[in-house]
Amino acid sequence: MDKIESFKINHNTLKEGIYISRVDGDVITYDLRTRKPNQGDFMDNVTMHSVEHMFATYIRNSKISDSVLYFGPMGCQTGVYLLGKGVEKEVVLEEVIKTLKKIIEHDGEVFGNTQLECGNYKTLDLQKAKIECERYLNVLSNKVNDFKYEE
Repeated sequence: MDKIESFKINHNTLKEGIYISRVDGDVITYDLRTRKPNQGDFMDNVTMHSVEHMFATYIRNSKISDSVLYFGPMGCQTGVYLLGKGVEKEVVLEEVIKTLKKIIEHDGEVFGNTQLECGNYKTLDLQKAKIECERYLNVLSNKVNDFKYEE
């Protein structure tokens, strides 16, 4: 059986950043790697869930809203996936940075924080989302983002 593409990346040397994980026709999967894999420093469920609610809402209300197909956490708890269609990678990076800043500056409730809107609404914490987004914004602001996995 063939390995899926993401399993072919050496996760022992993978660093935080933004990468193009795969291209399927005109759909691009972006790997928003917020943490180094296999270091024992993983996102807890509340952080992942809170980032998901905030980021998904803001990115689906951004300049690239019509291009966003999916946003969600990685099971390994070291990042999130953003799937987009028909938009340049530089524009995606620009909107990811804007979205992170909006979350950090957000004053109010976590989006979708009620029982009617979410299947596990009690596990949301805006402060945890802000801390994670600030951490990731710092990563993106302090490196060259060429979207390529380092070999």
